[in-house]
Amino acid sequence: MRILVLNPNTTAAMTAGIRDLAEAVASPGTSIVATEPLWGPESIEGHFEGYLSAAAVLDRLTTFDEPFDALVMAGFGEPGREGAQELLDVPVLDIAESAAQMAMMLGHSYGVVTTLDRAVPQIRDRLLTAGLLARCAGVRGTGLGVLELEADRERTVEVIVATAREAVERDGAEVICLGCGGMAGLRERVSKALGGLPVVDGVAAAVKFAEALVGLGLSTSKARAFAPPRPKTITGWPLSGRRPGIR
Repeated sequence: MRILVLNPNTTAAMTAGIRDLAEAVASPGTSIVATEPLWGPESIEGHFEGYLSAAAVLDRLTTFDEPFDALVMAGFGEPGREGAQELLDVPVLDIAESAAQMAMMLGHSYGVVTTLDRAVPQIRDRLLTAGLLARCAGVRGTGLGVLELEADRERTVEVIVATAREAVERDGAEVICLGCGGMAGLRERVSKALGGLPVVDGVAAAVKFAEALVGLGLSTSKARAFAPPRPKTITGWPLSGRRPGIR
């Protein structure tokens, strides 16, 4: 089984961290391929950058030549997942939805700890669209920018833990979701600092869900909402527009 993990920003160091986590949780026999768009923002911290990134991600998928069995989109709350589901014949997993789905298996309510406060409405909108907001106790920002997460990991953990405690004590969260792909690899440290409270990493959750779907022979329905795009000319499209190599 081969899983493509796509970091929606162009920061290669973040892609490497996401790859390391995905490889660590993958089952024997599952290979991980991680990449990022060929163009786009270095980090995503708002709607404009989110939609720009979505176009770059879909652009990347149309020219990715290697075969893969599932796609994990490693942006937390960013748009583009629906477009990838139309484009591909393999399962497409979004880390925000995967984290929330797994968290609801572990507690009555969950909280999300993310980066900047401006990301909160975007994440709430994604959870609402996915039908996952009802059991979300709250989404809280740490005040850290996406690229700041990599700058000082000790401080990053401290801020995430402090924000997670607020989600537990003030919002009533029973499970915490790490609300950014750049937080990959911090789950165990955050959980330990919270006294063993369940903490879900979206990248890890999405990889395990992808393995399950592929193992069960399941993929996105093409009956209606995610039917393949209709053939048409896209004016100014700089690439070939061919389908990626999938099987």
